[in-house]
Amino acid sequence: MKKTTKRLVLAVLLFLLLLLTGYFILAFYYREGFSVNTWINGVYCTGKTVEEVKSELLLRTEAPNIVIVDREGTEYTISLAEADYQADYSNVLEHYRQEQNPFLWVDNVLFHSRRELSPTVTVDVDGLRRAYDSLEFVRAEQQKNKDYSLARDTSGEYVFTDGLAGRIDLEKAFLALENTVENGQETLNLSDSGCYYDITPNENQKTLRNLWKEIERYQSCDIVYCFGQERHPVTAADCASFLVTENGLPVTDQTGNFVLDEEAVTAYVEQLAEKYDGYGRTRQFHSTRGDVITIEGGTYGSKLDQKKETAYLMEHLLDAGVHTGTQQSHVPTYEREAFCYGRDDIGDTYIEVDMTQQKMYYYEKGELRLETDVVTGNMRRRMGTPEGVNFVYNKQKDRVLRGPGYASPVKFWVPVKGSIGIHDASWRKEFGGDIYQTAGSHGCINTPKDKMEELYDMVQIGTPVVMFY
Repeated sequence: MKKTTKRLVLAVLLFLLLLLTGYFILAFYYREGFSVNTWINGVYCTGKTVEEVKSELLLRTEAPNIVIVDREGTEYTISLAEADYQADYSNVLEHYRQEQNPFLWVDNVLFHSRRELSPTVTVDVDGLRRAYDSLEFVRAEQQKNKDYSLARDTSGEYVFTDGLAGRIDLEKAFLALENTVENGQETLNLSDSGCYYDITPNENQKTLRNLWKEIERYQSCDIVYCFGQERHPVTAADCASFLVTENGLPVTDQTGNFVLDEEAVTAYVEQLAEKYDGYGRTRQFHSTRGDVITIEGGTYGSKLDQKKETAYLMEHLLDAGVHTGTQQSHVPTYEREAFCYGRDDIGDTYIEVDMTQQKMYYYEKGELRLETDVVTGNMRRRMGTPEGVNFVYNKQKDRVLRGPGYASPVKFWVPVKGSIGIHDASWRKEFGGDIYQTAGSHGCINTPKDKMEELYDMVQIGTPVVMFY
């Protein structure tokens, strides 16, 4: 029993001796390299020397990009490869290796040692300067002068150029860039680095800035003309064109208000009328038969009251209450009203009379509600129904239509242009075809009684009537 115990104790001591010997052998092994389970920047470094790890890290290291951000948030990028970027891990690796106690390597068996180390960085200053000088914001600042002016630009509106505010101290910015590179950072914010400064304006320049503030308020006109579904805003350039100027700058009256050029405002309203008036306009119309018809003339269409609109603008352009930042919709005053407004003033509710095919259609909100054969004016007798875009200006029942040599009673009468109208014709048995060529009407659109009754009940006064061959 004693022999067995002695042997067991001896075996344990021998095992401990071997274990201790192995422990110290590994401790001496790790003394010149990195300890077990050491990872640096994703590289496994166990047992490796500083030079070996350095070589592996350099293979993984690329010249980074530095992003410079200005106060507007615009980013400018410099690749440090252009500045002969050099990274050196020698010092940080040696310092970390010395931090590791080789006799405590067993700790790393239980806990991985992971580190992210930044190298010592050097760049060619001249190369960095060249890359910096090529950046857009640097070139713009170098070319920027101390211009402090107020003038109209190519669009016609007044703009203010302030060459004194928001200047960039380019040397300070370059020093900040060097610090960013040295510190291993990849972003430089010019505002946070205090690279902006302002030049103090003199008294004349301050007066010019105050004038600009008034012009800016005036130009921020909120008036938006409403022509049906179309919107036409009065722009800043429009407002600028309305001002009386002297030496390129607006003239003010004794109360300090800008002086408006009534002739310019009148010309602007004339342009609105030319663009949006429907009365007398030549129109392009997509017919039911499939082609696009060019139609001139007719009684239909709106006509702007130019005098009243000129007066409206003269009164409201300088009204500070108008410039609230919220659009002020303005429906203009008209000399002639229309069923719809805007450049497409026929809209989607109208009567279409195709005199070539002797067909009449009624569309309501884009939906075909009625289709019928008709008989229009007698072509042989030169009483052809006139082309044009007209409108329903009345509705009557039980009328007697009179003219030279005739008196025709009708149940439903819908006049569209003078004595020309749409009505039933009880004296006709047939409609459509080429009847109108030799036996047509005196100019009206003869319609079957049942269809005429339907149309009479549906159509509203003011509805456009498109008439063409």
